Amino acid sequence: MDSGKLELTVGLRNFAPAPPDDWRHLLDQARAADAAGIERIFVSDHVAFGRDLGSYADPSRGGVAGGRQPTGPDGDWLEALTVLAAMSAVTGRVKLATNVLVAPLRPAVVLAKTAATIDVLSAGRFELGVGVGWQQAEYRAAGVDFGRRGRLLDQTLEACRQLWTADEASFVGDGFSVAGIHMRPKPTRSAGVPIWIGGRARPAVARRLARYGAGWIPWGATSATFTDAVGDMRELVSAEGGDLSHVRIAYPLVNAFLPTGGVDYATMFADVPRLAASGVTDFRTLLRVPREYEAARQMLGELADRFAEASRGSQP
Repeated sequence: MDSGKLELTVGLRNFAPAPPDDWRHLLDQARAADAAGIERIFVSDHVAFGRDLGSYADPSRGGVAGGRQPTGPDGDWLEALTVLAAMSAVTGRVKLATNVLVAPLRPAVVLAKTAATIDVLSAGRFELGVGVGWQQAEYRAAGVDFGRRGRLLDQTLEACRQLWTADEASFVGDGFSVAGIHMRPKPTRSAGVPIWIGGRARPAVARRLARYGAGWIPWGATSATFTDAVGDMRELVSAEGGDLSHVRIAYPLVNAFLPTGGVDYATMFADVPRLAASGVTDFRTLLRVPREYEAARQMLGELADRFAEASRGSQP
């Protein structure tokens, strides 16, 4: 891993409060990010909703304090892995990621196969960001025990790793077994698809990072508290026998706008040098991207250029 390289990641909205006329603008936005030099694009994940979305703001359920679900229960949400497979067909350079996939909702062998397929079709550009989610109704609809979501995520990750790296897997989980199972094709990298772990600085998240994590997607930390959160996670990962310096760390940029309506890049990227010094390697944004290709390319090109300027101040 090139720990000195700072990366810019752009989230593309595979969701909408109301149905758009056409969803193919997502493919134009992906092509634009590819052409503009954006390092990585991500999409979000939900498969279904119950009526009550209040747990989105409940940290004890996996939500973010003060957070607000971007759509109501009747919002449109395209399935994340399907979207990335389509994007892989129209791009050739940009990395493709989930941020984050509610992995326990998928049977481990199906997730492993789907991830490996996207990886080989994209020539090794796929990265799997995973978490436990926050919505009990979604688990109920999938027939999965919400109360065991952490244990199920652990078992899913172990099963995926074995299916990706071993000629014959040997893992037995709760209610499923991949022991004696062969699965090909393998991902392009010998270690399998890179896994980014979503979650707070807690022992369970640290354990996943130490065992499986190529990257960490922190929840809940602000610019003011982020350095402390990284320090806490560094100690927790070390206690699990890992080393956080070998893990890429994402940070959610706060969008800022000028009175004229344009993006205030100076404010948006002001903390990049300080956060980079604390260990952040990947800066993520959900700025709204124009739907038309040329407008999206121009906007994302400027975003990449201004980020590069801010990043130069982070170099020794």
